[in-house]
Amino acid sequence: MPSPVDALVLDLLEWIGPGPRPYSEVMDAWRTSCPRLPVWEEANERGFIRQHRAPDGRVVSVTESGLAHLRARRVMGG
Repeated sequence: MPSPVDALVLDLLEWIGPGPRPYSEVMDAWRTSCPRLPVWEEANERGFIRQHRAPDGRVVSVTESGLAHLRARRVMGG
């Protein structure tokens, strides 16, 4: 059975979606003060998201490996 963090990482990837989102929007929506649910850190460590500069500022995107992970887990149901 997947851990709560695994499920939340999938939710984060799904929420960001196929296009980039502004970094500030991602931080506002996914900030947590609970050290037991390090969703942002886990997604970064796994290489599922990346931060980069865009013409209008810093953005967050799902990487190819993040999209593949999302497709595999959501299609297979777990």
